[in-house]
Amino acid sequence: MTNIKDLAKMANVSVSTVSRVLNNHPYVKEEKRLAVLEAIKKCNYQQNINAVHLSKGKTQLVGVVLPFTDLPYFGQLLKGIANQALEHNYKLIIFQTNYIESRELEALQMLKQKQIDSLIICSRTCNLALIQEYLSYGPIVLCEKVEDTHLAATFVNHYQTFMKALDYLYEKGHRRIGYTLGRKTGTNSHERQSAYADFIKKYQLPNNPDYIITGCYHLEDGSQVVQSIQAMSEPPSALLVTSDQVAAGIVAYCQNQQIAIPDELALIGFDNQPIAKMLGITTIEIPIEEIGKNLFLQAINEEISSIEMEAKLIERGTV
Repeated sequence: MTNIKDLAKMANVSVSTVSRVLNNHPYVKEEKRLAVLEAIKKCNYQQNINAVHLSKGKTQLVGVVLPFTDLPYFGQLLKGIANQALEHNYKLIIFQTNYIESRELEALQMLKQKQIDSLIICSRTCNLALIQEYLSYGPIVLCEKVEDTHLAATFVNHYQTFMKALDYLYEKGHRRIGYTLGRKTGTNSHERQSAYADFIKKYQLPNNPDYIITGCYHLEDGSQVVQSIQAMSEPPSALLVTSDQVAAGIVAYCQNQQIAIPDELALIGFDNQPIAKMLGITTIEIPIEEIGKNLFLQAINEEISSIEMEAKLIERGTV
């Protein structure tokens, strides 16, 4: 295989001149540049990209761990990350995990093996202690509130946000309030559960475990939510819903079942996706793209920071 020494001999220039041409260095005489390019063309030379990365100590690759790629929340988060990657001349390696721990470990191993420069974990199933073991191999950034000062993070305070939404429903006269989650595990889910438990205690409301419905991710899960509460002898009068997609599914199914919203069932979604605006769903707006932007900037920055983003209630017609 042709190497840069061979190219230098063919072009009658030094090895350093060939290196400068390959790296688009501006200070190379035009005749020498043309001679090197002609030699490259003749022997169909291809750079060994691994050797280039090794010499630079950088791959210009950032890993992004996502549980799913078909949910609008993660799609929008990825958009914010990808726009910044493009602006800073980085490429992304996407790891879709489906919350399978071994797939998250693959991403961490790639960081350890220097195949990527840093890692953004948008949602995880690995415990923090395991992730901390890989911090010496490169920056790791999380999309959740963490107490560890060695981990960078951009996050929304889900406890505070959830509590505000619950208080809002209480002020509107609701006393039987439930909520939906994608999964019970995970930092953000734990914060929401903690807020709900404190809310129930604060107002001395009955604690009905049936009011907590999990496994809600997609539009079609909305019908299952409504079917669950229809089977209850005393169903909730209001729901805080995982996402606007699930909330939209609930709205559509309620229309089919002639369940009046908000008179019979009030709803608050999350994220403020376009579908919430179209259907008039009251929601919690989370600046998802901005979060993605911050996550990327933290991933390429050696300085460790923790950034809290503000969420706000958008009042529409479902409460």
